[in-house]
Amino acid sequence: MAADAVQELRQQCLKRGAAGIKGLGRTFRIMDDDGSKSLNFQEFEKGLENYAVSVGKDKAQQIFAMMDKDGSGTINFDEFLEKLRVRMCFEGTKTFSVLISMQPASVSLLQPPMSSARRQVIDQAFQKFDKTGDGVVTIEDLQGVYNSKHHPKYKSGEWTEEQVFRSFLENFDSPYDKDGKVTLEEFVNYYSGVSASVDSDEYFITMMKNAWKL
Repeated sequence: MAADAVQELRQQCLKRGAAGIKGLGRTFRIMDDDGSKSLNFQEFEKGLENYAVSVGKDKAQQIFAMMDKDGSGTINFDEFLEKLRVRMCFEGTKTFSVLISMQPASVSLLQPPMSSARRQVIDQAFQKFDKTGDGVVTIEDLQGVYNSKHHPKYKSGEWTEEQVFRSFLENFDSPYDKDGKVTLEEFVNYYSGVSASVDSDEYFITMMKNAWKL
């Protein structure tokens, strides 16, 4: 089943940590020579292999066919990556903790890929992150919020405070547009990857509150 193949791919990405899906996106972006944000099957399969998350040709074909809604022979990899973050829910099983209404189809893709409680705490963290309140986090926002002096490279004299700040922002910045600024969308995308690897809402919310001192 295509949904099983998608879930297998998603789990392989998550084994690489919170940025696993983001890293797969970076691999696809490198392959996108013409900037079209689309891949044919051969490119898709090669990208999976290059990122070492290959699920085999048969399953790759199932995933590709599932994502190629219009039968054009290509898929938009940004849309694919967004769907990869979504929890897959199967009727009649207890594999996943998300409960949904019964649907005619055996698989439902939920949007957004996290509960409202998780999204709320992410929004709260961003509001604290965005000290100026302009909707974009920059180096200026980090001053007084993030202490660079404990960073090993700052303590060794290898990096300046600004370099530490830039490195911190890159964790959240889009891999496709490294502009040194973090928007709410980029922040949510980052934590979507984290959220996907945490089953419990309570644990995720506690983790966020501790990390951001909310």
